[in-house]
Amino acid sequence: MLKVGLTGGIAAGKSTVGEIFVGLGAYLLQADSLAHALMQPGQPVYDEVVRQFGAGILRPDGSIDRPKLAEAAFGTEGGSSRIQELNHIVHPVVIQKQEEWMAEIGRRDPKAIAVVEAALMLEAGAANRFDRLIVVTCHPKQRMERWAKSRGVDYATARKEVTRRMAAQLPDEEKVRVADYVIDNSGPLERTRPLAEEVFARLQREAKEL
Repeated sequence: MLKVGLTGGIAAGKSTVGEIFVGLGAYLLQADSLAHALMQPGQPVYDEVVRQFGAGILRPDGSIDRPKLAEAAFGTEGGSSRIQELNHIVHPVVIQKQEEWMAEIGRRDPKAIAVVEAALMLEAGAANRFDRLIVVTCHPKQRMERWAKSRGVDYATARKEVTRRMAAQLPDEEKVRVADYVIDNSGPLERTRPLAEEVFARLQREAKEL
């Protein structure tokens, strides 16, 4: 089985590339969705996050309000960031679950291509757990435009939020430096798709050689 890490900065288009890979036959696990599941009431991660960040991040039904948690973790403008504190709680459990998922995929399909999509893969020190690393990039302005569209906010709000979150991520230049493959998602989907298909064809050849 070929273990593939798929990463990139905020709103670069990781999920878009991941969906293309799935359509071509890959297995995909999204770390953000996994982290979301681990933060549900009754989960150990939930208990620790609430203990560290307080009941102010909760909705009336007891579930974690993710925008409020993001505000508490990333900090207000001029305030201090607690993102490392949050990552210290969440990342180890997410990485463990990723390993379990890849092991299960390997048992079911020894020639599989198992892709884990995670924004903070390098920041979490998890990149060396994969056979190949793919980095998705795009122009900074497009990140903000895509964030604004996906969240239904104006460009100024998106720029502020994307800038704040990017401060907690490694620059694209550093990610590209250690990548096996780079997919530029700056253009329309019609341009990105063939780039992703070309990379996936290489992954398929590499998986057969294992």
